[in-house]
Amino acid sequence: MFLPKYPDNPTPPPAHTHAPTDPAPVRRGVPQVSISTGAVAAVITGGVVLTALLAAVAVSAISVAIAAVVLRSLLRDHHRR
Repeated sequence: MFLPKYPDNPTPPPAHTHAPTDPAPVRRGVPQVSISTGAVAAVITGGVVLTALLAAVAVSAISVAIAAVVLRSLLRDHHRR
């Protein structure tokens, strides 16, 4: 009842009869990208300059915040007297 039914005379699969019309494409290597040392130096220099500017802004902001806290404390003490 649940057995598979096979054909009496199995036919073989058809043979591959046609030849390719175009030859296989020629593979070429990936072109080498040369990065000049000047470009690398410019990127590194730019990174160092931007990092220094960011550090300068951070130090300035911290200094201003500390000065504001000190001035606020001094003015609060002055108004209490």
